[in-house]
Amino acid sequence: MHLSDLMNLDIPHFENARVLVVGDLMLDRYWTGTTRRISPEAPVPVVQVDDTTDRPGGAGNVALNVTALGAQCTLLAIVGDDENGKSLCGYLESGGVQAKIHMVSGFKTMTKLRVLSRNRQMIRLDFEGDVVPESDTLADRLGGLLVNHDIVVFSDYGKGTLMNIGEWIDQCRKAGRKAIVDPKGDDFSRYRGASLITPNLKEFQEVVGVCTGDQEIHNSAVQLIKELGLEGLLVTRGEAGMSFIPVTGEMTHIPAQAKEVFDVTGAGDTVVATLAASLAVGTDIQYAIRLANLAAGVTVAKLGSATVSVPDLKHAGYVQQGRHGVVTEDELLQVVSEAQANGESIVMTNGCFDILHVGHVHYLNQAAELADRLIVAINVDETVSILKGENRPVNSLESRMLVLASLAAVDWVVPFAEQTPERLICKIRPDCLVKGGDSEPHDIPGAGCVTQAGGRVVVLDYIEGCSTTNIISRIREDR
Repeated sequence: MHLSDLMNLDIPHFENARVLVVGDLMLDRYWTGTTRRISPEAPVPVVQVDDTTDRPGGAGNVALNVTALGAQCTLLAIVGDDENGKSLCGYLESGGVQAKIHMVSGFKTMTKLRVLSRNRQMIRLDFEGDVVPESDTLADRLGGLLVNHDIVVFSDYGKGTLMNIGEWIDQCRKAGRKAIVDPKGDDFSRYRGASLITPNLKEFQEVVGVCTGDQEIHNSAVQLIKELGLEGLLVTRGEAGMSFIPVTGEMTHIPAQAKEVFDVTGAGDTVVATLAASLAVGTDIQYAIRLANLAAGVTVAKLGSATVSVPDLKHAGYVQQGRHGVVTEDELLQVVSEAQANGESIVMTNGCFDILHVGHVHYLNQAAELADRLIVAINVDETVSILKGENRPVNSLESRMLVLASLAAVDWVVPFAEQTPERLICKIRPDCLVKGGDSEPHDIPGAGCVTQAGGRVVVLDYIEGCSTTNIISRIREDR
């Protein structure tokens, strides 16, 4: 199947979305370093801190995820009138968020300090004061903001900002605005009348009891929707994916997309932000949830609270739908453009690859290590005959491409009709051009275009004695 059969991932025009986020705002602080020994004072690792990073957490992370998609976002929250509170306001504004922040004198801004080493969280330290004061001040501001927003997200971290959330949900309903709640605690009755609630499985089971399977999740969700007057319920289930139950009762399950999980921090924020931005521009709820699921798969593969951009979503969609393998030249240009927009580097090589052998595999594995994505350009049958003789190729172009595409190291295989791939290489302009053997880098077709564009040319060694010609000769000798 060609990529053209799959190029239908419909990403909404998020710039038209207007999302209002209300909830608990906190500062996420990360100390990152190396760990080489155990402390002599206690059986704990010693982390040599090399880097410190601050970013908005809680409702702030939801807001940043909304703006990362290109949508408009206003954040309504409370912080202390202190250094961390002021820093939060600055981070939000630099991230494109319209921060309507109420600063309270004497209140300590909530701060979570995470110590990281070797891509793993070693410990988390929380700094926070008493229950958030003056939440009524936010209620007064909420009414004035509703008219200029399409949808409202209530981000509840149980810190007190949303202690009167029931009244605020009523305001949303009266204004004709959907209210999505990312909940906390074991009492969801306070979210009565919300459009959608997005608990994770642990939070859901704290309310309805332990569910041993999909049917119990479905039955409990239907009952909860009825009791609370919801339009639907989205249960996020980690590596098991997501389950959506609408008011009509039927359940849709979406499998998880992440192949490797580094950190689940902020994954729920990414889900609710993507969901809200999608619904704000009129996306169907089922498709909005699938986009949110894609976004979750991206964010858990990153370390710490992370945002997801439109290029991230597109790339995740390509991977999900198998958008690798044999491509046409036009398809290659499109996927390379998406990969580069996602910050990925490209390495390219070429050849006949008539009878694939261990030398080829070793060479392609080496090439793949030089960048994030490997393109293999392959000669059509006519040029193989010109280069190798009238009895070649042994295998047809279609067969050669299919075998190459099955290798784990190879991302895309593309045919070219000229005797050299120089035109194609100059069109792609990879970050790295690779060729094997004893070639001089400047003599390799396309080398000039690559180096002029700031790329590099690398010559790799072949494994001695491995060649298609030798294999064919041995076969003929054995006849």
